[in-house]
Amino acid sequence: MKEASLPGEPDAETASGDRIANPKQRRVAIIGAGISGLAAALHLRDRLPEASLTVFEAASRPGGVLHTVRQDGFLIETSADSFITTMPWALRLCQRLGLEDRLLQTDAAHRRAFVVRRGRLLPIPDGLMIMAPSRLGPLVTTPILSPWGKLRMAAELFVPRGSGRDESLASFARRRFGREGYERLIQPLVGGMYTGDPEQLSIQATMPRFLDMEQTHGSLIRAMRRKPRSEGGKQNGNPSDRTSGSGARYGLFVGLPDGMSELIAAMVRALPAGSIQCGAAVQSLTRTPAGDWQLVIAGQPAPLSYDAVVVATSIGQSRSLLAGVDPELSVLLDEIPTSSSAVVSLGYRREQIQHRLDGFGFVVPRIEPLPILSGSFSSVKFTGRAPDGQVLIRVFLGGAVRPELLDRDDPQLIQVAHESLAGLLGIRQQPIVSLVSRWNQVMPQYLVGHTERIARIRERVANWPGLALAGNAFEGIGVPQCIHSGQQAAERLAEELA
Repeated sequence: MKEASLPGEPDAETASGDRIANPKQRRVAIIGAGISGLAAALHLRDRLPEASLTVFEAASRPGGVLHTVRQDGFLIETSADSFITTMPWALRLCQRLGLEDRLLQTDAAHRRAFVVRRGRLLPIPDGLMIMAPSRLGPLVTTPILSPWGKLRMAAELFVPRGSGRDESLASFARRRFGREGYERLIQPLVGGMYTGDPEQLSIQATMPRFLDMEQTHGSLIRAMRRKPRSEGGKQNGNPSDRTSGSGARYGLFVGLPDGMSELIAAMVRALPAGSIQCGAAVQSLTRTPAGDWQLVIAGQPAPLSYDAVVVATSIGQSRSLLAGVDPELSVLLDEIPTSSSAVVSLGYRREQIQHRLDGFGFVVPRIEPLPILSGSFSSVKFTGRAPDGQVLIRVFLGGAVRPELLDRDDPQLIQVAHESLAGLLGIRQQPIVSLVSRWNQVMPQYLVGHTERIARIRERVANWPGLALAGNAFEGIGVPQCIHSGQQAAERLAEELA
């Protein structure tokens, strides 16, 4: 898809490169002002500049889960704090919005992560990309694995390729790398990313690249060895980023000086004034015999009619809104379960912490007796997150494997997070700043068969002209994929309305 121009510029183009000239004014509603809904609105503004756009948001602010809070000198992200640049959509959006020069690189001096083993933080082997080792040396020397566990992981070179059919992430990882490698390294990395249970998550829907590597090369280790040395790091002009750090390619992640809310604010500014209505909950969505879409907004006396609508809410909200339009579509959406999680952000004085904090954070294997999923050393990862002499750490709890923790109140969650950190990092005294961010049923779980399920959903949506869906249940859970989902939804409607 060609990149659309900024609103107001004279060269907005269609997907085929042709500008839509003076389209008849259409009324389009976008339900949900999260990153997907805002991306849809911007793309429609570019493609159909004369269309009338209204974005309805039930909350008091746009941005959805992306939100930045300033508290006592700390800059705290309530969910994602960065995005990866190997997927182009977020980076291109920043370029369009004039934010490219403001993108922050992660601190190159600390690009590694840790895993908990028996109550201690041990560095994840250098060059391990979730479950694809690019170097065997660090695996041989790591104290995370037993000698048998190391041998079994190296033996992945001789494991026959699978059928290529979808299977769970856990099944795939154990089949290729053995039980210990899965439990000690792969499960905590995957579980921390998706707040899900790898025993249920689909390899095809979450990490299809590894499935392709197995089918093409017969081995993930062999595939990593055959990669061109420039691959991976070239996105930032630094080939060394390909294998620098452990657990993830940290050199490819970027943030913003004022947090992810800076991206949301720039998107809002690029839309026409008044086009976003916050505190406007859409209570129902129906299709009239004439083909219009009618929205009932809380507090408004009469339904509002639109030519087209993008539903960009959480999967649960989308399911409810579409139940009266297409019950079968609603049932399909109901087959996508969700999980809840909480982010506990804690600020400390540096002298309270004994650990060197010489990394970006840690993950916790499910087999460890700790109640948390992972932790992020936010003020190490990016500059400007904490005042001088102080540290900001974010702790992630809940998810599909430990949902019972979220029944506790905020002070209890803060204490759980603090006690876990105190044992791992040698922290003395209570935090000087704390903030709990709860996200209830907003993380879709990409279970085995997810790609086929999404294909059926798209078939149902295709039966309804003027309707498009967007969000983190379709293209992926990361910021770039959510942006792409919104843009694809907008493109579908732009082609219809033009």
